[in-house]
Amino acid sequence: MHTLLLSGTEVCELLTMAETIDVVEKAFEAHGKGKTQMPPKSYLFFSNGDLRVMPAYISPEDIAGVKIVNSHPNNPKKGLPTVMALIILNDPKTGEPMAIMDGKYITDMRTGAAGGIAAKYLARKDSRVVGMIGSGAQAKTQLLALAEVITIDKVKVSDRTKSHAIRFAEEMGRTLDLDIVPTDSNEEAVRNSDIVVTTTPSRKPIVMSDWISDGMHINAIGADAPGKRELDADILLRSKIVVDDWKQASHGGEINVPLSKGIISKEDVHGELGEIVAGKKAGRENDEEITVFDSTGLAIQDVSTAYLVYRKAEVEGRGSKI
Repeated sequence: MHTLLLSGTEVCELLTMAETIDVVEKAFEAHGKGKTQMPPKSYLFFSNGDLRVMPAYISPEDIAGVKIVNSHPNNPKKGLPTVMALIILNDPKTGEPMAIMDGKYITDMRTGAAGGIAAKYLARKDSRVVGMIGSGAQAKTQLLALAEVITIDKVKVSDRTKSHAIRFAEEMGRTLDLDIVPTDSNEEAVRNSDIVVTTTPSRKPIVMSDWISDGMHINAIGADAPGKRELDADILLRSKIVVDDWKQASHGGEINVPLSKGIISKEDVHGELGEIVAGKKAGRENDEEITVFDSTGLAIQDVSTAYLVYRKAEVEGRGSKI
């Protein structure tokens, strides 16, 4: 028995955003059709972060595996990434570990891909201006994915550390040949944008309802654990809410705090993204409605993307056998 071992560098070299969007969209479709197994994330909580275990099986493609991932917001001060991860793929027929690979870049890319897929189904077709709150690794892949599904004319980015926003604007402006403008406030980044993306670890609203105009789409990415939230609850009351997975979102997504406080109920949630991709529910239905995608990050995204990397590595002779 041989298991393929892939480093973070090798994963980065094997993965493109267009391919990631393709496999993740198929994973969402399978989820919408009830053809996946995905127990809720298991958490270990520490004083300064958490560790999660995320297993999944996608039956149409016969893909199975598990991701172990942390979130430690203070890690950058120690020279470490906020998020680090390890993914193990198993052969569903035998249980054999087919591959072990670094999962940080996969986590960034598959989450970005989900944002792109959500925009494809929920944003206005004429969306051109993107407002971003947060300028870390996740903001980069969110923008990479949006650039695959819409034509972007302008990007505005806000970060609590202005120098980070400036660095993001310079780097991603070169990468995508885009006009990216650092702003002095979250409000400036949000107002008059067509698509708003939030990628922070906030536990209090950082986007206010009176900044949001009819027709906007919001990708709420940051809230992925109990108590986290980025949006004023009044925004949710005005919006068509789409979650990636009801169980996860109600426990730790953007909707978790408003749900626990009784501000919104399950009936206020339009559905899951997979149901829309599978054609079971409508996406955007007019140019006036406000849409919100609540992304918590699903294990099916991880194993589908990891399997793509594994197949490409096998073809190209990358990695080492152990």
